[in-house]
Amino acid sequence: MKAFVLAAGLGTRLNPLTNHTPKPLIPVLNIPSLFYTFFLLKQAGIRDIICNIHHHFNAVRSFIESSNISGLTITFSEEPEILGTGGGLKKCEKLLGDEDFMLVNSDIITDIDLSALIQHHRETGFSGTLTLFETPAAATIGYVGVENGLVKDFRNLRNTGLVSSLIYTGVAILSPEVFRFMKTEFSGIVDTGFTGLIDNGGLSFYCHDGLWMDIGTMKNYWAANIDSPFIIDNMATSIKRVIGISPHAISPEAVIHSDAKLYNSVVGKECFIGAGCTIRNSVLLPGVTIKSGSTIVNAIVDPHSITIMEDPI
Repeated sequence: MKAFVLAAGLGTRLNPLTNHTPKPLIPVLNIPSLFYTFFLLKQAGIRDIICNIHHHFNAVRSFIESSNISGLTITFSEEPEILGTGGGLKKCEKLLGDEDFMLVNSDIITDIDLSALIQHHRETGFSGTLTLFETPAAATIGYVGVENGLVKDFRNLRNTGLVSSLIYTGVAILSPEVFRFMKTEFSGIVDTGFTGLIDNGGLSFYCHDGLWMDIGTMKNYWAANIDSPFIIDNMATSIKRVIGISPHAISPEAVIHSDAKLYNSVVGKECFIGAGCTIRNSVLLPGVTIKSGSTIVNAIVDPHSITIMEDPI
């Protein structure tokens, strides 16, 4: 089975970080966020990956190619003009071939069992299976309407009246049948492919009850780094074994003065933290310099900006 990874987004909700760094390469616990998706796919035995890129696409391509993740074949689909989740996928119809494929967002951190998802998809026999996740925040994020084991609606856009506490995780398995309903121009996968499958044979779902984090906003990105024990304690060993790197809070390539105080924070490579500094509940991206005597609390800092989290989770 091949996989299509959506990595072309502008990442506007992560400004100002994405002004200088493409969203797929922004690190979570010192690993580029996109690499968590690569880990999931490789762990499930999926080695052939197509990745669409647009924003800072040269930087994304160069970084991935230089990382030399063994056992993966990654093909890039460059989009000079961004095509959205629907148009970007439709552009790669021929590359994906005539077999079912995995569709994965690049801005999530999760431990979804993709092997179990594949088995469920094959057993149900529908042309598409979405992975759903139950959360009290479904009304805010966007709930999925389900009925009789099938997806029927998204945010009641189809006027079904179906409400749930389930959201779409950004992980799905789709048959090439989905391309019948998609457009080559800028479009969304929900409005075209998913809706087409709902109306033509049905769209199944698989429920995930483990870890799922969306890192697409500054608040969520901050939380994914700061609320990190689950990732480090439960996923680090597997990630290291599968792709050769592991999540960690403090980069060994950072220079931290001996009397600086760090509390529940993440420090990237080539950071410099001067004497007398206090860093608390903060994320320092690679290359940040904190001058002596500074105090940083509830913040995300990159070499060009500092964002204070006014209402941290």
